Amino acid sequence: MAHKPDAITRWWRSISLRAKVTGVTVAVLALGLLAAGLGTVPILRNSLIDNIDSQLPALVSADLANRYFEVTVEDGKTVYTPTDSPRDFFVAIYDAEGVLQTTTGNSANGAPLFPSTYSPLAVQNNEDTPFTMEGTKGTSFRAAVARVPGEGDGSLRIQIVAMPLEYADRIIGQYFGIYITVALVTILLAALLTRGLVTLTFRRLGQVESTAMSIAAGDFTQRLTDLEPTTEVGRLNSAINTMLDRVDGSLAQRDRTVQHMRRFIGDASHELRTPLVSVRGYAELYRMGAIKGEEDTARAMERIEKEAIRMGVLVEDLLALARLDEEREPEIEALDLRPIARDAALDLRAAAPARTVSVIDRTVEAPLIDVTTRSNPVAPAPQPPAPRGLSRGTLARLRRRPRNPSAEVPAIDFTEAADIPVRTPPIVLGEENKVRQVVTNLLGNARRFSPEESPIELVVDADRVRGTGSISIVDHGEGIPPQIREQIFERFWRADTSRARETGGSGLGLAIVSSIVKALHGSVAVSETPGGGATFTVTFPLAPSRATPAHLLEDTQPLEPLDL
Repeated sequence: MAHKPDAITRWWRSISLRAKVTGVTVAVLALGLLAAGLGTVPILRNSLIDNIDSQLPALVSADLANRYFEVTVEDGKTVYTPTDSPRDFFVAIYDAEGVLQTTTGNSANGAPLFPSTYSPLAVQNNEDTPFTMEGTKGTSFRAAVARVPGEGDGSLRIQIVAMPLEYADRIIGQYFGIYITVALVTILLAALLTRGLVTLTFRRLGQVESTAMSIAAGDFTQRLTDLEPTTEVGRLNSAINTMLDRVDGSLAQRDRTVQHMRRFIGDASHELRTPLVSVRGYAELYRMGAIKGEEDTARAMERIEKEAIRMGVLVEDLLALARLDEEREPEIEALDLRPIARDAALDLRAAAPARTVSVIDRTVEAPLIDVTTRSNPVAPAPQPPAPRGLSRGTLARLRRRPRNPSAEVPAIDFTEAADIPVRTPPIVLGEENKVRQVVTNLLGNARRFSPEESPIELVVDADRVRGTGSISIVDHGEGIPPQIREQIFERFWRADTSRARETGGSGLGLAIVSSIVKALHGSVAVSETPGGGATFTVTFPLAPSRATPAHLLEDTQPLEPLDL
């Protein structure tokens, strides 16, 4: 459970960033000045005391008695009569036995407490060392003692000089007052200067703030202009602009997806509603007894089956995209693109017997061999053996297809020169079922958007330098305008927005192609066919030699011609 912040935390959070920076800076400056002042005072005081101590030896060694007293001898006793009083220090005169005789000095802050006696032994111990002496009114003095000659009789007298620390304390007080004043002025000026600099510096952040507010209000076109990479704000602006570009792109993509989805829902609902209405209509006719006889029933069943097939194709496309979105790891293996192209050509021939289909293998040494079709009248004959690379399902479909002996049906010729060595076999890494699905979808697209009499070529190629193998589906229809070539692989997008059964479609075929190729780490591109039409080129990475099965590398024998 989160703790509720206290009052101080709430107050600190409520302060603006400018005020925080200014306040913290000024506080640190004030603490630094205070520490500097307090640290300087004792150093300065000790220096002043040392100055006093350096003056005491010279003073105490001088003949101060004759300077400030009138010295007379009465009845064998020395009498000291004050004549003057020093202003900066005090003097005490002792006789040779250490008995106090007289003192002089003047100070409004008290006088030193001279001892009444001062033994010659104490003089001997302290003669070269200044010492501290207490005074009246709580004052302190620095003092020094010395023995000086007496009055002509060769005797010595003891002399003590005491200088008050009042002078040093007065200097310390003046210094501290001046320092505090200068520090306060410095803090004030620093606060104003820091506030100005922070405001000037944060003006760039103000632009970020205003831009963020505009974006929050819904204007996603706003961008920051200061992109200096050497500053924090510049890097922040660059990051924000990048984020905004991505957000803008994501929103645009979302809008496009929503539009495509709405259009797809309309298309799918129409495509599904039409066969459902047909199925329901035939069912109601049958229930009402309007369909009688085997012929009418068979016709109705045929129509119901065709409509169900149309619905099944649409549902299968949706399921295929859903499975691709799961990003299941494909089963990558080494594949030869040549048999895949040949099987696809046979399947297309089965679906469109009158169309010319060519399989061109560019993986042989020059001159290139175009494996083109040739027109031969086909008469009923025993079924030839299945060529290498032709699946049993394909052969079964070909055998079930009705023949028209009177029609001119082009035949697919797969022959190649057996003595021409293979340059780079188009053996790529991929998943066979997925690659076949890609080729089938592209062939269906080429068949739908090209005239019935126009040819279709499948071109197999390999590039050893780039390490890629490719298969191209070439048609000779109307082609694809350059401005929509990037859009045709998007889901739910159709160049023909009509809902016609033949050309409308659901816009999922090329999207499935793009998703499969991306999952197999390949690429798909569309270009213009020379002379008109569209060429779809699917590229996959070549399989390394150690990963290629030996039977694929050895499978270079030509296939026998197959007449359909």
